[in-house]
Amino acid sequence: MMEIFLKGGFLMYPILLLSVVAVAIIIQKALQYRALIKGLDRSSEEIFREPPEIFRPIMETAEKGCDEEELTVVGTRQVREIEKGLSWLGVIAMIAPLLGLTGTVLGMIKAFMVISVQSYVNPSMLAGGIWEALITTAAGLLVAIPAHIGHHWLEKQADEIAFLLKEVTLVLYRRCRDGV
Repeated sequence: MMEIFLKGGFLMYPILLLSVVAVAIIIQKALQYRALIKGLDRSSEEIFREPPEIFRPIMETAEKGCDEEELTVVGTRQVREIEKGLSWLGVIAMIAPLLGLTGTVLGMIKAFMVISVQSYVNPSMLAGGIWEALITTAAGLLVAIPAHIGHHWLEKQADEIAFLLKEVTLVLYRRCRDGV
């Protein structure tokens, strides 16, 4: 495995780094989102009695007064907090195949450099450049595809959390407005 990694050339290192960062983001966000959904997927009464951390600023704002605009701003701030870091996963999904493509171009340049300096070219002389081209392409795609899938799934989870947060905030606002 290490031999294949090394044959991919120097671009394999940033691709490896991107894969580690992508996995870390996916795991961290998946655990965070699971806890948030568990905390918000209860009845409004239960949430008001034992509010999850993400909902506390909204409750504190409502306790100070029932200003709909202010609740909206605080709610939006909480949603942004939930989504923080998620865009990096999208960036990784975009950059990884570009690094792989760059490795492809560099590998083909190496292969053509061999052709340009030799009067007779043995196919094995081209193999190094072709290896590099294929390995970096595959590595870039192997990082990008799961990162893209993870990004899409986590965005859906964040949307679900935002919906649950808005739903509970609406109940809180109506109770506050009606003096309940």
